[in-house]
Amino acid sequence: MIDIEALLAPLEDGEIRLEQLAEVHREGLRAACAADSEIWSIYPTNMSGAGFDPVFDAIRANPDRRPFALIVDGSVIGMSGYLNFALDRQALEIGGTFMAPATRGTGLNARIKKLLLDRAFGCGIRRVEFRVDERNARSQAAVMKLGAVKEGVLRAERITWNGHVRDTGVFSILAGEWAARA
Repeated sequence: MIDIEALLAPLEDGEIRLEQLAEVHREGLRAACAADSEIWSIYPTNMSGAGFDPVFDAIRANPDRRPFALIVDGSVIGMSGYLNFALDRQALEIGGTFMAPATRGTGLNARIKKLLLDRAFGCGIRRVEFRVDERNARSQAAVMKLGAVKEGVLRAERITWNGHVRDTGVFSILAGEWAARA
């Protein structure tokens, strides 16, 4: 049995803190999202400008999505978290990741994903998936650096906020694979 409370408890690593996304994070995340209005064209939803509040509220209201606010040195720099829970199969997805442009390429993403993966596998999850827009080469490279295996592409899997019909790459890491990397 997966202990959801333990899975969703705050995570820390030095100056990094992850805590469940809450109303208190709204303005910090809004500022982080506004720092890169161009990137939203390859995301399923638009969290810039007028799109921010409705998407923020919908994310928080979705019971199958449990994002963490990504906090570095006390400032919200983005979000990432668990979604698409299939606890009967001991599986979930890590996704919905956005990080402010100034933090990209600094190694923070790998540290954050390590925290999330360690927690998931430590709580009894045996399979973690990542679903990435095929246009997003940076995110695909990042999950492959973690040791994820690309399992295939879901063709025309969803329609994004701007009408783009998205092909989605599916990647996974199994508990034993992650343990072997440690």
